[in-house]
Amino acid sequence: MREYDVIVVGTGPAGLFCAAHLAPAKVLVLEKMKLPGRKLLLAGSGQCNLTHAGDVKMFTGNYGDHGNFVKPSLMACSNFAVTDFFSHRGVPVFTNENDKVFPVSLCADDVLDALLSACDEAGVEIYYSEGVKSVTPNSGGYSVQTSLASYQTKYVVIATGGMSYPGTGSTGDGYAFAESLGHMVVSPEPSLTPVYADDHQLRDLSGISLPAKVSIWRDGKKMMTREGDLLITRFGYSGPVILDASRWMRAGDVLRISFTPLSPGETDALLKERTAASGGKQVQNLLSGLSCPDRLTRALVEVSGIPEGTTGGQLTAKMRASLVENLTAFPVTISRLGDFNAAMCTAGGVSLAEINKKTCESKIAPGVFFAGEVMDIDGDTGGFNIQAAFSTGFVVAKTILRYLCA
Repeated sequence: MREYDVIVVGTGPAGLFCAAHLAPAKVLVLEKMKLPGRKLLLAGSGQCNLTHAGDVKMFTGNYGDHGNFVKPSLMACSNFAVTDFFSHRGVPVFTNENDKVFPVSLCADDVLDALLSACDEAGVEIYYSEGVKSVTPNSGGYSVQTSLASYQTKYVVIATGGMSYPGTGSTGDGYAFAESLGHMVVSPEPSLTPVYADDHQLRDLSGISLPAKVSIWRDGKKMMTREGDLLITRFGYSGPVILDASRWMRAGDVLRISFTPLSPGETDALLKERTAASGGKQVQNLLSGLSCPDRLTRALVEVSGIPEGTTGGQLTAKMRASLVENLTAFPVTISRLGDFNAAMCTAGGVSLAEINKKTCESKIAPGVFFAGEVMDIDGDTGGFNIQAAFSTGFVVAKTILRYLCA
């Protein structure tokens, strides 16, 4: 049985970043797929949105209810530390207009190559096509059984990711390992996922993207509101504002979309004012300047039951009320959310209550660490998830090195 100081399970950003920072420890990384970083190569549509710009202290609000858990890791390894790591390894970065940080090459392969190169420099061994079957405690630490061999290690890092994009190898293996060691796993659910609407009245506008405000309603009660870019798709709605809010959505919820920055009262007053001044204009022409593309404006007029060619002077109070509602609170009943094949990440995972937030070490099985999405952490779009993966992986590495040197 071969012995190692540390065995890392998974070659995603959390696992590789952790392994790269573990020198001079004797480290083995085990990967069940034939190639590393399969999901990493999909990040940012293959362009690899590495992290987000700005003050890392402000990041915590981008992790739902779990920002306080991630905070110590973010402080230990900030977004600037991540960009420095890659820049020093020949992967310069830039920040786009939405504060997303990408490699200048816009190529995820460059990011993966830099991680693998750093692991090579640190003397890390990586075995592919060798899936872990079990992690078992013993007197010397842990026995790790794979499909091909058994290994002995002092410390285990579970960095297997969640369940999104299962074709990349993210099939929830880490949850089984955690449960076998006594951990509770919060039920995994798709997150950062689009929504589907069976009664999709704007289907013909697929491809239109615009700033919008969305609110989620359940049983007549408003659950939350978010603002951001909305994308109309052939099956429903997507875009950052939908993806970020999806962690709070359920099938049967009503999504209300405001396509204008004006309130209902302001929109109604504007329509009345423009009708009084230009009553001969068709209704859709009275709506110019409301941030809606013309095609969307015409569609909303039609959905509001207003006949084509209706002028402002012909607009009844009932028609105007319907139009104002559709402009400022367009109702969409969610038939379902995208599954794990469509979701960018996983909500749920190993319970944070059983993990030390300062070290990411198990409170139940000393010597076992968790890094990245395998934990019950899911961030917003924009680089927050991969930043959490890097940061937690870094904290795990530094904690293990401290233990080894004690």
